[in-house]
Amino acid sequence: MATLKDIAQRLDLSITQVSRALNDHSDVNEETRSRVKAAARAMNYQANISARKLVSGRSGMVGLVVPQRTPMDSDGMFLEVVAGLSSQFSGRGMQFVLHMAEPQEDIVQVYRRLIGKGALDGFVLVEPQQDDPRVPFLLQKGVPFVVHGRTMDDPPYPYFDIDNHGVARQATEYLLARGHRELALINGVQGRSYVAARDRGFRDALGLAGLPVRPGRIRYSEMDHAHGLISTIQLFSGEAPYPTAILCGNVRIAKGVYSALEALGLSVPHDVSVVAHDDHLPTLRASAFFPALTVTKAPLRDSFRPLADCLAGAIEGTALADLQLVGPHEFIERNSVAAPPGAQRQPRR
Repeated sequence: MATLKDIAQRLDLSITQVSRALNDHSDVNEETRSRVKAAARAMNYQANISARKLVSGRSGMVGLVVPQRTPMDSDGMFLEVVAGLSSQFSGRGMQFVLHMAEPQEDIVQVYRRLIGKGALDGFVLVEPQQDDPRVPFLLQKGVPFVVHGRTMDDPPYPYFDIDNHGVARQATEYLLARGHRELALINGVQGRSYVAARDRGFRDALGLAGLPVRPGRIRYSEMDHAHGLISTIQLFSGEAPYPTAILCGNVRIAKGVYSALEALGLSVPHDVSVVAHDDHLPTLRASAFFPALTVTKAPLRDSFRPLADCLAGAIEGTALADLQLVGPHEFIERNSVAAPPGAQRQPRR
């Protein structure tokens, strides 16, 4: 296995120069840094974590802690997150570690144990809750981390997020502009911060239009096909009025909505219009729905680079204001929305 000395000899550099280039020190110019990293890859160099820790106080390793999932997501979303983050950190000369926690474990104790071992320089936090216990714990311990999302207004930590309130409000206002007055939102799991933000966006848009949120018109659960299907059946049970438009938290939910409406003898968009937030999953493309699905688009994969940038910056001591990022989203109009029907059809029983 190649050593720092081997790389230094090949490039006619000192061992110190090679080490500092591999650890992205600012006193090494970009050309030298690129040469050193290219040589390290070609020679299959693997850093000695213990030695790096002694020299720099850092291991070069960062972690993602998630509850154990069995089975893994069938649509590949979980694997996309792991592969995307791993690739981004690897490109920065860092190692990415996935830790699967037992479902019954106290999540703070898991972090306490990992911090106590001293092997990880920081963490990526995903699926944040509104009152997420990981955040105050890591802040109190002074451990660098980045959150995919926000748990509060003006958070005192690095994050990458999209405007989830704006996503839901824009989609709702679009449906209202098309004449819909009976709307429903099939959202994610209550307590998650992005779910709460989309809930507020939906409610705010209805409130500005002078419309109430009817009881039962916001549904919460895991964001999958079953949630969309079951929630749609429930929305069209009982007495009218029924929704003329449904806003879905992601494309998996929308797929379930399409299946339920077909089973009920209702068509998209003539009987019910559908809009979704598009996670741009490789196995489930909104443009391939029939009819093609109108979406707010902010692909999950676009979050991997800024998350890695923010955590690397937090470890290096970059100013917090430079580590708080909100990404853009697009609105893509397709064929799943029309004006509401003049008279609602009854679902087939």
